[in-house]
Amino acid sequence: MPANILPKEIGFAYAFIVIFLLAYLWNKKIITRKKAIPILIISTALGFLIFAPIAPHNFQSLILKDTTRLGGPLLVATIGMSVMLAVTLIFGRIFCGHICPVGTVQELASLIPAPKFGRKLKRETISFRAIIFIVIITAAYFYSYAVVDLFGIYEFFHLTLGVLFIVFLLIIIASVFFYRPFCRLICPYGTLLAILSAYSVLGIQRGSECINCGKCEKVCPVDEAKFGDMRAECYMCGRCLEVCPKSGAIWYGRPEEKEK
Repeated sequence: MPANILPKEIGFAYAFIVIFLLAYLWNKKIITRKKAIPILIISTALGFLIFAPIAPHNFQSLILKDTTRLGGPLLVATIGMSVMLAVTLIFGRIFCGHICPVGTVQELASLIPAPKFGRKLKRETISFRAIIFIVIITAAYFYSYAVVDLFGIYEFFHLTLGVLFIVFLLIIIASVFFYRPFCRLICPYGTLLAILSAYSVLGIQRGSECINCGKCEKVCPVDEAKFGDMRAECYMCGRCLEVCPKSGAIWYGRPEEKEK
């Protein structure tokens, strides 16, 4: 069981504060991918300490109208998750990338040096996740069945050893080789955030200063660094910013905010 030394509200407050903070730091070029690793660790720790903010679990609980699973009123959860959708429409998928413990624990696993697979499967992963989204919503709304529970998120972060704990542990191990398998293939809330992120006001941009060296495209784990990509699957990992050799070619912000 988690320590429960902090109320879950702390997790949601943390989420919003860190999103605004990271957006500011990315925009001002103050933070880098490596400097953001402590935030990944803190976010993951909150998953174990207070089981928050666990987006896929909370979203499914909201569809199920299960206040016990949510740990609070339905109205509060609805407002919180709706506000996060609006925030993503402004800042991009910072929540998925650096806040949700389900995502951050996979991100940390992806940092382990190992052969990486599945980078070019963007269309396939999006299509698969769309199908799973329909299955999850249908099962929850019409049959009151929690499909997301089958992946062991609750058991893993509550350190409840058993089959489901092992299921999510295997997902984390898979993350070493295949970038964020749960986020890219399963997460229902991430499906909604991805749609909004494609039209976000701010995001990682690639502009006219680009020298077409291809380094950003090679390191992007989700194949979202090419010209014309919508960035719906961009998790703000910062790999492209880290390897770009040309100042001003890639930046976080509005398209017109590129510095000359």
